[in-house]
Amino acid sequence: MKLGLALAGGGVRGIAHAGVLRALEENKIKVDVIGGTSCGSLVASLYAMGYSPYYIYILFKKYAKDIAGINKVTFATGLNSILLNKRLKLSGLNTGENIEKVYDELASKKKIKTMADIKMPIAIPTVDVAESKEYIFTNKIPEKTKNKKFYIENISVGKAVRASSSFPVVFEPCEFGKHKFLDGGTLDNVPTTAVKKLGADKVISINFDADVIDEQSNIMDIVMKTLDIMGNKISEKSLQSSDLILTVPSDKAGLLDIEKIDKCYKFGYDTAISNIDKIKEVIK
Repeated sequence: MKLGLALAGGGVRGIAHAGVLRALEENKIKVDVIGGTSCGSLVASLYAMGYSPYYIYILFKKYAKDIAGINKVTFATGLNSILLNKRLKLSGLNTGENIEKVYDELASKKKIKTMADIKMPIAIPTVDVAESKEYIFTNKIPEKTKNKKFYIENISVGKAVRASSSFPVVFEPCEFGKHKFLDGGTLDNVPTTAVKKLGADKVISINFDADVIDEQSNIMDIVMKTLDIMGNKISEKSLQSSDLILTVPSDKAGLLDIEKIDKCYKFGYDTAISNIDKIKEVIK
C-alpha cells in the first residue's frame, strides 16, 4: 500500500505541512507519494528531495524573508498604488527569482537539478495564465493519462516551485518556454487527484481552516478569508477523492506573516498528532 500526501497552498501557513510530516515520521508512517500546491510545493519538493521535516522548518526560518521578498507593509502599499492607479508594474510586486535561486541551491546540495532527478513521486500544479490550463510538474508522468502534454519533467526544481508559488499581484508570472505560469492554487489548491494518479493507494489531504471574520479583522484578514473560500471551493472535487482530510487551524496567519512560522509549524504537528489514530486506520 502506497500512501500519498496532498499539501494545500496557503502562504506562510504552508510550514504546517512540515509539522504534519514530522508527526508522521515520529509514528513511523511512511509517505510514498507527495504533491503540493503553492506553499505546499515548497514543503513537498524539499521532502521529496530528502530533507527532514525539522530541517525544512529550519530552512523556512532561515530563508523566509528571501523567499517572500516582500513584507506586509510593502504589499499593502503596492495594493494601494494599484487602487489609486499610480505607476506600478502590474505584473507583480516581486519577480519570484529569490524562490527559484534558493530552491535550485537546495536541490544542488542533493545532486538534483530537474524534477526528473527526484526519486519520490511528486506532483506540483501550476496554471498557464494565457491558456487557463493546469500543468503538473512531476518526475513521473502517469501512463494512463490522455493529456501527457500537461505534465512537465524537464524543468529545474527552483523554476517549478517558483511557478506554483507565483501568487497573483504578489509575484510576476513565471516564464518557462512559451508559458506564463501562476500560482497552482488558481485551479488546484489541494492536489489530491494528481497524487492519486502517481500511484498512491490512499491519500491524506492537508488543508487549512478559514478564519472567522469579526470586528477585530483587518483588510488582510478579509483577503485571506476570501482566498480560503475560493481555494476550498475550487478543491471540492479533488478533496472528495481523499481518504482523510486534515484541516489545520491558521490563527489568522496572513500570506506573508513570517513571524508566525513557529506557530504554524506547531499547528501542523498538533493536528497530525491529534488525528494519528485516524491516520493509522486509513493506512491499515
